[in-house]
Amino acid sequence: MKKFYSSVLIQTTDIDVGSEIDLLKCSSDKTRDNEIGAVATFVGSVRNENEGEKILSMFIEHYPGMTEACIQKILMNSYEKWKILTARVVHRIGFLTPGENIVFVGVSSKHRKASFEACEYIMDYLKTQAPFWKREETAIGKRWVEAREQDEIQVKKWKKRT
Repeated sequence: MKKFYSSVLIQTTDIDVGSEIDLLKCSSDKTRDNEIGAVATFVGSVRNENEGEKILSMFIEHYPGMTEACIQKILMNSYEKWKILTARVVHRIGFLTPGENIVFVGVSSKHRKASFEACEYIMDYLKTQAPFWKREETAIGKRWVEAREQDEIQVKKWKKRT
């Protein structure tokens, strides 16, 4: 049986995207590394505008332990659907400003279709299932970011496929 490598990292520091991609392609398991034919990634960043208002900053909180377990379950589900080789999520918490990276999602697999679909699946479920709370600061005050209907629609798309 093939090994599936997954990892979740929650951090306050910036995400080194190049290093994260390298981690997806290289490990101590050279047999697995030689099977990798595709790597797909997603990097999300803080926007400078939301709902017509300029964003000055964002503060992200999480539920330690529960957040990592929830994300790990999402990664395992993606493995079960696409038999990907590696999946990694790095998510920032704390104080962020527009333009800064919030999240990195990376997937490696034998073929590109599995990598692309698994990466999208992970991000869709991360947006709707992982316990993160985001508070934006605008010129008129602070507000909690609410779930978007489009994110729920994306998750329903995956549920219909199973």
